[in-house]
Amino acid sequence: MYDAILAETITITGHGGDPIEAYSARPMTGGPLGGVVVIHHMPGYDSPTKEITRRLAAEGYAAVCPNLYSREAPGAAPDDAAAAVRAAGGVPDGRLVGDVAGAAAYLRGLPPSNGRVGTIGYCSGGRQSFLAAASIELQAAVDCYGAFVAGRPPEGFPLQVEPIAHLAKNLSCPLLGLFGAEDSHPSPENTAELEAELQTHGKQYEFHTYDGAGHAFFAVDRPSYRPQAAVDGWSKILAFFGENL
Repeated sequence: MYDAILAETITITGHGGDPIEAYSARPMTGGPLGGVVVIHHMPGYDSPTKEITRRLAAEGYAAVCPNLYSREAPGAAPDDAAAAVRAAGGVPDGRLVGDVAGAAAYLRGLPPSNGRVGTIGYCSGGRQSFLAAASIELQAAVDCYGAFVAGRPPEGFPLQVEPIAHLAKNLSCPLLGLFGAEDSHPSPENTAELEAELQTHGKQYEFHTYDGAGHAFFAVDRPSYRPQAAVDGWSKILAFFGENL
């Protein structure tokens, strides 16, 4: 079976027509292919996020990760770019939606595309994956421990964001949520609040909470990594995308 992938840095059209950097990876096959917009975490557009993008390509999806910090820190190292964006209070919600819409349009414009696009995000990207799914037309969304979908940031927290669980009524697609029972942002109470909103509005969702796992349990390069939860989480992500994309 031919299993080559093409991975490269590209430029896509983001919010307001802005050209922004992005990382694209896709199988070198004729398709048809579903697409996934990978939304990076608060630490930024970094090597681990690019690895996730390539992993999805290896699994048979066209994937693209927009650099949400392109405007504040073009060409900067991920840590420096993330610091600049944190100092500014984070990525504005409206701009995020425009950037994801641009990434989705890029994926749908690829010759092998089947027209179906989902999102996946981690940490702040989990919140943004939910936000995108409640704002534009998508076919699947994955929220990996997205903070502040429900609940407000604590005093002094760098992100200036509001809870968005009330947007569940606008969700355009099925939602998969993967959470840690030992996490504080989101806490199990935050997850339950979001679940109640989804149930109220009759939305299709699937939530899994892992005992013994906290925030960032997918991150293989951090002490928070929990192999058993991460392996099971990946199996659920691939099954979910396989069903919906």
